[in-house]
Amino acid sequence: METLSLLANRKKPGLTRLTRNSKIFKSIITAIQQKKGEQIVSLDLRKIPEAVADFFVICQATSNTQVKAIADNIEDVVKKNCGENPYKHEGQQASQWILIDYVNIVVHVMQPETRKFYKLEEMWSDAALTEHNDG
Repeated sequence: METLSLLANRKKPGLTRLTRNSKIFKSIITAIQQKKGEQIVSLDLRKIPEAVADFFVICQATSNTQVKAIADNIEDVVKKNCGENPYKHEGQQASQWILIDYVNIVVHVMQPETRKFYKLEEMWSDAALTEHNDG
């Protein structure tokens, strides 16, 4: 789980709590939908003390090219709508799994095989899961 290692050494700020109505959250979902991301879900981690973020947003794409296109679009849309750059991102080279970390929201853009292997939804099964497939 090399990609998740970047999350281990940072602190989640305690003051700013996001919701699904937050501008950045909506911008991320919209950006994924614009590039035809599939099986989009969010995990609400706010009630899990050991969670490193308020939300995980997870989606999948059918090719390396689409994974990269979705990730690039997320960064562009969030920058345009919210003026924010990611705290960190990883996975651009292989494009099997790109992680974009906005501190309170961590976005995972994955190919189906990678998503099945890591099973993030199962790993964080205590979190409330919401589907975002209707654009």
